[in-house]
Order: sequence, then C-alpha cells, then structure tokens
Amino acid sequence: MSPPLREAGTRPLAPAAGLPPLPAGRGGMDLAEALASALSALAANTLRAVLTALGIFIGVAAVIATVAVGAGARQQVMQQIESLGANLLVIWPGTVRQGAVRLGAGARPSLTWDDAQGVVEEVPSIVAASANIRQGLQVIAGNQNWATTIQGADPDVFVVHDWVIEEGRPFTAEEARAGRKVAVLGATVAEMLFPYENPVGARIRIAATPFEVIGVLGRKGQNAQGMDQDDVVMIPFWTARRSVMGAGRVWSRSVNFVSLKVAEGEDMRAAEEEVRALIRQRHRLAPNEPDDFNLRNMSDVAATRDASSRTLSMLLASVAAVSLLVGGIGVMNIMLVSVTERTREIGLRLAVGARRRDILAQFLIEAVVLALLGGAAGVVAGIGLSHLLGAAAGWPVLIQWDAVALAVAVSALTGLFFGFWPARRAARLDPIAALRHD
Repeated sequence: MSPPLREAGTRPLAPAAGLPPLPAGRGGMDLAEALASALSALAANTLRAVLTALGIFIGVAAVIATVAVGAGARQQVMQQIESLGANLLVIWPGTVRQGAVRLGAGARPSLTWDDAQGVVEEVPSIVAASANIRQGLQVIAGNQNWATTIQGADPDVFVVHDWVIEEGRPFTAEEARAGRKVAVLGATVAEMLFPYENPVGARIRIAATPFEVIGVLGRKGQNAQGMDQDDVVMIPFWTARRSVMGAGRVWSRSVNFVSLKVAEGEDMRAAEEEVRALIRQRHRLAPNEPDDFNLRNMSDVAATRDASSRTLSMLLASVAAVSLLVGGIGVMNIMLVSVTERTREIGLRLAVGARRRDILAQFLIEAVVLALLGGAAGVVAGIGLSHLLGAAAGWPVLIQWDAVALAVAVSALTGLFFGFWPARRAARLDPIAALRHD
C-alpha cells in the first residue's frame, strides 16, 4: 500500500473526519457515496448539526401547526354558519324615528308577521320564510324543569334553518293556523326534561299552558356566537303569541326576526336587494329615509369570518417563513465553517482527480440533508403541536398534507439555496493553495 500523500516538510495528510477516502483510481463520487459522506460529516459534529437545523425545525413546525389549526378553525366557523341554514337571510327590527328623536331598535314594532308572508309571496327567489318570536321561559315536565328559549315560528322554520327532526314530526301549517298547543323540543331540552325516555307524546307546561311534545330536533351544537342552538322549544307562531307571549293589539303581529331561505343557485346579493326594496315599500319609507330594519346575508358573514381567519393564518405563516429564513442563514454559516475546516481535504480530492462539480454536489447534498433532517423533525413536532393547540382552544385540527409536503420541499430548497454559495466556494478552491492550508 502506498504511503499517504505528503507535502515537502509537512506531516502526512489524513482524511478529514466525516468524509471517506476516494476509491482507488477514481476521483469522482456517485450520489450514494456523496450522501454517505454528508451523513458521516454531520454525525462527526452532531451537536453543531442539531443547532444548525433548529431554525429549519422551528419554521417547519410553525408552518404546519399554523396551517392545521387555521384550517380547523375555518372549518368550525363554516360549520357554525351552515348550521344556521344554507342560503339564509335574516331580518330583524331596526331603529325608528319619532320626530327628531331616534328610538332604539325594537322600541316600535317595525317588523311584522305580514312582512314575512309578503316577502315569500312577492320575491320569486325566496322559497320559504318564517316569522319568529322568542322569549326565555321555564318549561316543566313531571318533576323536571328547565329554563330555555321558547321560539314561536311558522312551519317553514324547519326548512329555512335546515332543522332535522330526529324523533317524531314537525308541526304542520294546519296546526299552526288552528293555534294547536304542540311543541318540538331541541336536543338539549329533551335531555334535561326526559333523560331516560322518548319525549314524543309526553306533556309539558310552558307558562302554565299545557303542550304536547310531537317531535325532537336533531343536534346542531353552538352557533358562531357560542350559543347552544339545541336549547330551544319550537311552537307555532300564533300559539306562542296568543297563549304564551301575549301582547296588546299594537304588538300582536310584531316579530323578533324573520328568517328567509333563498332558492339554490340564486344570487344571494340580488335576493337581498329585492327583499330590502320590498320591505322599504311595505313600510312606506321615503327614498331619503334610512331602513327601519336590519337585513343580514349570512353568506357574507361566513365570507367575512373566513377572510379574517385566512388573514390571521397568513400572518402567522409569515412569521414561520422568517424562522425558515433565519434557519437558512444558519445553514449557510455552518457550511462556510465546514468548508474552512476541510480545505486541505478538498485540495487533496481535487489533486487526486475529483471534479469541481463533485465537490459542489457533495457540499450541496450535505446542506440539503441537514435542512431535510430539520424539516422532518419539524413535521412531527408541527403535527403534535397543532393537536395540542387545537385541544387547548377547543378547535378541530385539520392536517393539510399538501402543506406538510410543501413545508418539507421548502426546507430542502432552503438547504439548496443557502448551501449553494458555500458549495461553490469549496468547488472553486485552488488545489495547491488548499493543500497548503493550515
């Protein structure tokens, strides 16, 4: 075996730690050898490699957690909005004026049951409408009682709000016109009053008035404001007005709100404008007078909430991107140090026939491997962190696997981009000068 290469007056050159000697008679390296060399070099300086990859690790973990929790939050908001009913418009009383005095909302009955009927009859895009009144009252069933919301509504309320009847049936238009004392319980009320039996057919009392339970609503959960939509008892509108929520003649046809369902495929904004124009006409408002009612398009609410959630997610992702940038600079710094430490070895490789592109590829692969290791660890940490954040905030977590793949790809590109200059610097070293380097 021939002795190691020696410079005049110097000690023998030993292969640097982390890089295997070149195979005899060949100066180049294939991909497998370059990868093994990169892993060997990183293993020789484990702590330094871990600290260098920490920036990539934090950036990738932050990106995955941000995207997963943000997507879960958006999904929850959309589910809450959709639980109110698809293609939904809601109208409620607004402020009215008495001379120069502007009265508060609800000070006068500015919205009536007749408005709801007029809208469904005269606006073609509206397929169902329900006038609604609500009041908190105590409900009694046997020796059980529960304080809940009593909602007097038209039969179309189940269509407008997409309520599913889990047990029994809804009340009919005939029962509503006749003022029958029938009730449909929300899931929460049914559980509180009838924990061990099917409530359909049972008797309850609302404000000392007996009602027959004819159905139980399917569960909807909380709405966007955090209120339990299942804590409700539905009864016919005119039964509620005459037997439970009695009022004087002036208030007898007033409502708390009107909910409208727009036909599938119709333009929600156009339907909103048609409804607004009709209500203004019915209320005899002059062109220069403001609306005495409020009209909300729930699809706009959903879009606004979704846009807010996306903006917050983009802001957090930008912070994570800065972390990736810092991590990339760390990779560049450590690769420059590595090139300096291994200058003599690089010179030896070049002297025995290694091509400059082999040196370039070797250091690029090392930078990419370092970044990928940090990215892979960041993926695991990001998924775990997203589940922890989701559990703490009570949000669902939706792992976006395309975002995971993108984060790993970005980490590899970060290593490639920030490792290129150190690799190029190593490849451009003069072999003679490198061999003389101490």
